[in-house]
Amino acid sequence: MRRTFALAVAFMAIIQVQAQRTLSLQECRNMALDNNKQIQISKLQTAVAHNIHQAAKTKYLPHVDGVGGYQHFTKEISLLNNSQKSTLSSLGTAATGSLTGQMADIITNLVGQGLLSQEAAARLGQQISGMASPIATAGNNIGKDVIDAFHTNTRNVYTGSIVVTQPIYMGGAITAANRMAQIGEDLAANDVEARRQNVLYTVDNAYWLVVSLRNKQKTAKEFLSLVKKLDDDVAKMVKAGVATKADKLRVDVSVNTTEMTISQLSSGISVAKMALCELCGLPLKSDITLVDEGDRGITTSYDNIETTDTAYLARPELRMIRNTIDLSKQATKLVRSIYMPHVALTGGFTEMNPNLFNGFRNRFSGVWNVGVVLQVPIWNWGEGKYKVRASKEVTKITELQLADARDKIHLQVEQSLFQVHDAETRLATARKNMASAEENLRCANIGFKEGVMTVTDVMNAQTAWQTAEGQKTDAEIAVKIAQAAYQKAIGRY
Repeated sequence: MRRTFALAVAFMAIIQVQAQRTLSLQECRNMALDNNKQIQISKLQTAVAHNIHQAAKTKYLPHVDGVGGYQHFTKEISLLNNSQKSTLSSLGTAATGSLTGQMADIITNLVGQGLLSQEAAARLGQQISGMASPIATAGNNIGKDVIDAFHTNTRNVYTGSIVVTQPIYMGGAITAANRMAQIGEDLAANDVEARRQNVLYTVDNAYWLVVSLRNKQKTAKEFLSLVKKLDDDVAKMVKAGVATKADKLRVDVSVNTTEMTISQLSSGISVAKMALCELCGLPLKSDITLVDEGDRGITTSYDNIETTDTAYLARPELRMIRNTIDLSKQATKLVRSIYMPHVALTGGFTEMNPNLFNGFRNRFSGVWNVGVVLQVPIWNWGEGKYKVRASKEVTKITELQLADARDKIHLQVEQSLFQVHDAETRLATARKNMASAEENLRCANIGFKEGVMTVTDVMNAQTAWQTAEGQKTDAEIAVKIAQAAYQKAIGRY
């Protein structure tokens, strides 16, 4: 039974150790970068910009398109008008009628001149009439064949084409579009860097807030131990008659106040850790411990002081504004290209049914083609000029925004550097005060034991020690926060 209980206790201890997680500042940073959704979105936007850039490069290359279609017309194309069709359809009849009339006139003249008898003229007329009918029929058939030969049958038209287009000169539009796509890719990368620095700065602040609250809690617990010991000593002195109940009540109030402070700090630590867990992508109620929580002497050395010029080059926000300026300049070139001559080489193969390549034939037949297309804008009432001017004005606005951002970043760098120096000065002073408070507390305790100091003197010394310890903790955290702010200001996070 005892062995089973021991194993259960050991198992629970292992689970507790595994559940509790110790994190360093760098681990918190890495987890936050991996978890942050905005950074993930920015990375996806970078991939989008890269693909857009790759797509823009294809504009330099020939493009091949396939085109097919079908159209039905209520009327067909006719190369002969209705009068011509009517004439051709009665070509034999008209020809034989005219010939018969002429022959009748000749026979009549011959009869009138006595050269031909009436009986012979009648027999000759009958012979001519018998010959005219087949000739008329043959002539009409020839006319019909001609009409059929000119029949187009173009009510149902099928077409299919393969078209190859190679841009020769587009007024600089393709080059400008490629440059804009490249700048867009750089802009997306700078956006990722800006978000990364913001996340790191937020994590650092959350991390050091937890450390600050934990150290204050430890100070409060140490102070609670001091006042409790003093409370026991005063209780004994009250029984011995060398202290009053008022002294005891004052110490009790200090004990209660300190316990309330510890409770408030515990709640603050829980809330601060929840915020840190949310940034790191951990469950909000994860049992985490920070490496620097147990360090009462936080390292605050810092010698990486750089100039404002470094910030001008390193800050992603400034690089993004420069990208915007470059985009605006390329946009001006793109607008101008619309009103420039465009030259393209075209070629391809076209197939159609019916086709006209060997008369009108109801079958598919194709033809190869090659050519040059030239488009020259002639008159647009100054539209291009106004659009180019507007685009240039947008560029000037962005340049002014860059100048304004540079001024603000210069101020931010100087202020951050001042805050670093100020925090270091406060820390040095707080450490001196802490040393004095410790010595004062030591002397007060000795004097109280020897009876030369009162309870009030000891309580004042304890309160001074607690205040000095809290100020030292605040100063150490202030140095860390100021250093983080300076690193972010110069763009070297």
